[in-house]
Amino acid sequence: MNTKVTIAGVTLKNPILTASGTFGSGQEYAQFIDLNCLGGVITKGVANVPWEGNPTPRVAEVYGGMLNAVGLQNPGVDVLIKRDLPFLRQYDTKVIVNICGRSVYDYLEVAERLKDQPVDMLEVNISCPNVKEGGIAFGQAPNMAAHITKEIRKISKHPIVVKLSPNVTNIGEMAKAVEAAGADAVSLINTLTGMKIDVKSRRFALANRTGGLSGPAVHPVAVRMVYEASHAVNIPIIGMGGVMNAEDALELMLAGATAVAVGTANFANPTATVDIINDIRQFMVTERIQDINELIGAVHE
Repeated sequence: MNTKVTIAGVTLKNPILTASGTFGSGQEYAQFIDLNCLGGVITKGVANVPWEGNPTPRVAEVYGGMLNAVGLQNPGVDVLIKRDLPFLRQYDTKVIVNICGRSVYDYLEVAERLKDQPVDMLEVNISCPNVKEGGIAFGQAPNMAAHITKEIRKISKHPIVVKLSPNVTNIGEMAKAVEAAGADAVSLINTLTGMKIDVKSRRFALANRTGGLSGPAVHPVAVRMVYEASHAVNIPIIGMGGVMNAEDALELMLAGATAVAVGTANFANPTATVDIINDIRQFMVTERIQDINELIGAVHE
């Protein structure tokens, strides 16, 4: 029985990854699961310099999931190189570093610092607001998404996975733009923009007012967008969004995803990723599936 999948020449032992921002760099979860079991770890977003993130409160529970406005708090790429990469390289799993920035220069500086590091892929978070373009996210305009992808492609030695924002009118158009600019794969979806108000205090639940909605509530949106993106581009897709169990992961694969990242579920169940891997294997035995690649994009009328 084969559970291996390949993305941009990188072979994962199984299709299950950890979603950026929900797993740190694995240190906290190593006491609960064996990281060797994972297809790969996508690290928390890292910038060229430390980011403090947004003011508190910045997390709120909502129907079917949670809102977060953490603001990509991170200690910076130097700490990742010194502390996190050596830790992750103890394990037989692929390492995908999520990078972020507030300008093209910021992204390029991180990519440059990581060029000769033991990293398997870069995931480029283009949902960051571009401070030089009035705050619009890089991932909300095809030309901006293409530009940043093209510039990173020029200097990076690693395969580039561009993480797409769902807060757009046409996800296929965004996927095509980054594919044409040199992306080796795309990942989607990032969080949907949401808001919660406390009716008694009449105050916003988050200091930032809005936050990113994740969890089961976004899963049907993720399935639809992965399906649309898979029919728009020829590069592999990493699907994510509200994956709580093996059925959710398999649904994204049937929609066209080659691999699946598990995010919010990690907060509720620290062993969620390994549970999903084991349940996918059991599904393959029950359904007599010899190769998991048979399931990719296999949905039919």
